[in-house]
Amino acid sequence: MSEEKTESREKYVRPTWDEYFMEVSRTIAKRATCDRGRSGCVIARDNQILVTGYVGSPEGLPHCDDAGHLLKKMLHDDGTVTQHCVRTVHAEQNAICQAAKRGISIDGGTVYCKMTPCRTCAMLIINCGINRVVCEKHYHDETDSMKMFAQAGIKIEHLEDSVQMYTNM
Repeated sequence: MSEEKTESREKYVRPTWDEYFMEVSRTIAKRATCDRGRSGCVIARDNQILVTGYVGSPEGLPHCDDAGHLLKKMLHDDGTVTQHCVRTVHAEQNAICQAAKRGISIDGGTVYCKMTPCRTCAMLIINCGINRVVCEKHYHDETDSMKMFAQAGIKIEHLEDSVQMYTNM
């Protein structure tokens, strides 16, 4: 190849570790079985993937994509009411379950996920010894999670400053 052609090509830039793991979590999300919240999760430590998880129903139970959503209304502190699908297990919860099933310690790891973990996921993440959470976007009801992460000393970062929106909220 001539020197002229080599110089005109753009230099390849490798993704950062955060970009890499977030892209893997987006691929994992393609296995999710709830179209309202197709999300995936990667838990990594020392630049190595430990476990993954995606949104889906408990083993042996019907999936949203097959049986429809199981929506429940939630009343928030500010008086707003939203609907949440309770048929599925969150991606973060499934990743933690995979670690437990396989005897993999996730202590000191980093969680990569689509949005700020919900309150329940935040409590599990804290108790698992995770020390960092990287989210693609914010969650519309993240106040409790953000407070708990701050109190527990867990660093949380958002790659985008936008809120993940759902249909049928």
